[in-house]
Amino acid sequence: MTVIHTLGLPRMGAGRELKWALEDYWQGRRGADELLAVARELRARHWAMQAQAGCALVTVGDFSLYDHVLDMSARLGVVPERFGWSGGEVDLDTYFRMARGRAPSGTPAFACEMTKWFDTNYHYLVPELAPGQRFELARHDLFAQVDEAHALGYAVKVAMVGPLTWLWLAKAQGDFDRLDLLDASLPVYGRILERLAGQGVAWVQLDEPILALDLPAAWRAAFEPAYHVLRNSGARILLASYFGALGDNLMNAARLPVAGLHVDAIGAPEELPQVADWLPAGRVLSVGCVDGRNVWRADLDAALDRLAPIHARLGERLWLAPSCSLLHVPLDVTLEDGLDPEIKPWLAFTRQKLDELAVLARGLTQGRDAVADELAQCRAALAARRASPRVTDPAVRARLAAIRPEDAVRAAPYARRALVQRQRLGLPPFPTTTIGSFPQTADIRAARRAFKVGHIDRAEYEATMRAEIRHAVDIQERLGLDVLVHGEAERNDMVEHFGEQMQGYAFTAHGWVQSYGSRCVKPPILYGDVARPAPMTVAWITYAQSLTQKPMKGMLTGPITLLKWSFVRDDQPWRDTALQIALALRDEIRDLEAAGIGVIQVDEPAFREAMPLRARQRTGYLAWAVQAFRLATGGVADATQIHTHMCYSEFNDIIAAIAELDADVITIETARSNMELLEVFAGFDYPNEIGPGVYDIHSPNVPAVDAMVRLLQKAAARIPAERLWVNPDCGLKTRAWTETEAALANMVEAARRLRATIGA
Repeated sequence: MTVIHTLGLPRMGAGRELKWALEDYWQGRRGADELLAVARELRARHWAMQAQAGCALVTVGDFSLYDHVLDMSARLGVVPERFGWSGGEVDLDTYFRMARGRAPSGTPAFACEMTKWFDTNYHYLVPELAPGQRFELARHDLFAQVDEAHALGYAVKVAMVGPLTWLWLAKAQGDFDRLDLLDASLPVYGRILERLAGQGVAWVQLDEPILALDLPAAWRAAFEPAYHVLRNSGARILLASYFGALGDNLMNAARLPVAGLHVDAIGAPEELPQVADWLPAGRVLSVGCVDGRNVWRADLDAALDRLAPIHARLGERLWLAPSCSLLHVPLDVTLEDGLDPEIKPWLAFTRQKLDELAVLARGLTQGRDAVADELAQCRAALAARRASPRVTDPAVRARLAAIRPEDAVRAAPYARRALVQRQRLGLPPFPTTTIGSFPQTADIRAARRAFKVGHIDRAEYEATMRAEIRHAVDIQERLGLDVLVHGEAERNDMVEHFGEQMQGYAFTAHGWVQSYGSRCVKPPILYGDVARPAPMTVAWITYAQSLTQKPMKGMLTGPITLLKWSFVRDDQPWRDTALQIALALRDEIRDLEAAGIGVIQVDEPAFREAMPLRARQRTGYLAWAVQAFRLATGGVADATQIHTHMCYSEFNDIIAAIAELDADVITIETARSNMELLEVFAGFDYPNEIGPGVYDIHSPNVPAVDAMVRLLQKAAARIPAERLWVNPDCGLKTRAWTETEAALANMVEAARRLRATIGA
């Protein structure tokens, strides 16, 4: 029988049990034993799901209490000095201080930098490497998890981040080449593999997704000697690449001294025959043949057509898996009782994807007749989706075809617009603002739940939200912020909220996906052509503006983020969908402007994340991504100030494209990286205004005034003072009001000190 397995499963649980357990632990409402008991129960449940689907090996090591890259850093003993670790086991609270800056015990410290895991909306904690970095086996949780699985009777495959990828994702804190540390890290990897082999683990999956990147020659050359060292550990290594084509790394990957190779046949189906050709005799080839990143049902006939010749050559050496970890998709579509019944059969979540693998394995080994019923059901669902009149809207298609180049251009250049905007807004130097959201309190969430289930009517719900908006405005007025926001009390999520008001989106009740730590999002399902039937934000923003004489920002999510943070339709180019969304937002922006709103923010945190991993594909993406943003914002008057916001990605290499967006003001995450982004301004004169974030909102720590002043002084050395804004890194919805008020008060004071310095 063909082996099926998974590279990893979602961690949170059907009811987000891990989220609640983590947050209770951080707040002191649960102890460590209770948190770890929840984790054990979830692991057992997920192993059972794999076994029931027919997986010959259950995957251990994909589960994490926060992040799998952080797990690897802790196992290797790579703990920055500021966390006070003196060797030995990296305990739970040291681990959480690295992630969040604070834990129930220990001294708070500056959290590790967080950024995007390749081109996904999952965030990992960036390893920090010191000169002369030492490595030691410093966390033993993985071995305990293997014992748990064995005690439950499962055969095990362990998954963890491979040594080259872990180093690639790290940052050197000093002037040295992090690749020079590879040899020092390998003995600890070897000890881990040897101990796993001693526990009876037959296979270890080492994830090396950097093989989908354009690698420097030195990094590509480092793979073979590194894996020669690791091959002697006693465990069979399955090297896993995913998130796209191997490309120029294909021959190198196929020839590595490992027992098996996993490849992404969803991102690069054309490479599969070539990989099979280059794979040495006796090696296992694991084929990622169902999509681990999207929710559409697989075309099982097409998959069997692709797999059959490979199976004929390899027989039982062909394994089947999702393209990547299923961390990026929801758990089970059968939980969705309220999902549109026409759309539901088109979808496959984690549990259904495992079932699809089982059908493919039976089809290959027993023949298509053995799975005739499943194949017929699949064909019917795919045909129904293609034929549905809800997928295509002729009016939207006609509007898309009528786009003109001048639609994506502001009437005047920034320098002329800035003069008009300054006269209209009357802002001081170093104007202060926030990114948009304020704390989503228990009362707000309770009101939203009550409205959804019909316990309160719309009038009562809207009155409650207006009271929350009034509260947010009052606090900002009292603190002395210059450009205010309404706080987004009425919004469940920055993507879902807009999708619910636009044609072409479907929604789940339980489709949660981890974004970072305990933070989960529920991506909408973008299945059809997009249009905006009615204004979405105008009433809320104009109400907030009526409460203050200060400028009130209209808050929108941009076209690339509305695209990328949804499960995107796979039946047309992303560009077409992005431009449809941009046209819908263009209508909303015009309505906000007509209502007297003079500052409008169009957030694009996914702009960098959506960029292809390979350089040769980036020019095309950046062209249509910039076009989509400018199409959305291009129709406003010179006096209307357009802001955008970006966070938790690396932006230095695309700063020219960001400038091409021609937003009047960009606010951008820089605090966790200690203003690292500013290095790019030594060689690039950013033309418009910018607000480099001065404090990290993902940590509960309240930033000191002096620390923010130092960051602003660094920024002022690179950016002309008249173009510099003061703001947090990101929105504040996940924070509590007490810490939010304290942090913003300090931020306002930091801006005042800079104004005084300039005056002097």
